Amino acid sequence: MAESIAIQLGGVIPILRVGNTLASVDYYVNKLGFTIKFLAPDKDHPSFASLKRGRCELFLCEGDQGHAGSWVWIDGNDVEVLHEEFKAAGARIRNPPTNYDWALEMQIEDIDGNVLRFGSDPKSNEPIGPWLDMNGIRWVRTDDGRYARLP
Repeated sequence: MAESIAIQLGGVIPILRVGNTLASVDYYVNKLGFTIKFLAPDKDHPSFASLKRGRCELFLCEGDQGHAGSWVWIDGNDVEVLHEEFKAAGARIRNPPTNYDWALEMQIEDIDGNVLRFGSDPKSNEPIGPWLDMNGIRWVRTDDGRYARLP
């Protein structure tokens, strides 16, 4: 089936629901290092924002389009350096860099409860760490490869 698909898709820009566009933009710019591409309908009373950092783009929409508490995975290139940057800026670090099979990953939470999962290449010489789920519960990988809830 994949061979017969003629139309290729472009990049994805997640739309995150926020409670206050200006407050959220302030957090993304001053704590996470994003820049503003545009604010709509105007810069004084926006209900929609487009933000960018490197090749990562996010849309923020006030009170519409989605649900607060969404999760987005973002290639962080070097999560440990990014962690130090975010920590120094006062970002809400939900889970520090943790090694998994798929990535060295950390979780950052915005002011509306949306979770940004920043990941870079996993460390082959380090153990797999505990996973933090959406409810704040930690899970550890067992010897058989499954995950078990930590007490």
